[in-house]
Amino acid sequence: MLTLGHYLIASGLLFSVGFIGVLLRRNVIIIFMCLELMLSAANLSLVAFSRYNQTAGLPDYNGDVLVFFIITVAAAEVAVGLAIIVALFRSRQITDVTAMNSMKN
Repeated sequence: MLTLGHYLIASGLLFSVGFIGVLLRRNVIIIFMCLELMLSAANLSLVAFSRYNQTAGLPDYNGDVLVFFIITVAAAEVAVGLAIIVALFRSRQITDVTAMNSMKN
């Protein structure tokens, strides 16, 4: 049977993979995907906590509601982030973050 600890370990591993990806990778798209992986890990832990926090024998759904708001914000972030990445690629023809050292064209 899965316990809260199992979900938190999985969430911690996902967050660690995302964090290491953000620190070590140089491609903007991969960094962006790793940030989304970190958000998904936070969502997993929120859902796990809400499922294991019982009030009067029923799960507490406050964490689930918060997850819906996070997913909504993440969808808006994806739309804006991808638009910025496409604009950077069109202007500079690169996706390497080390080559993008200034905000000038």
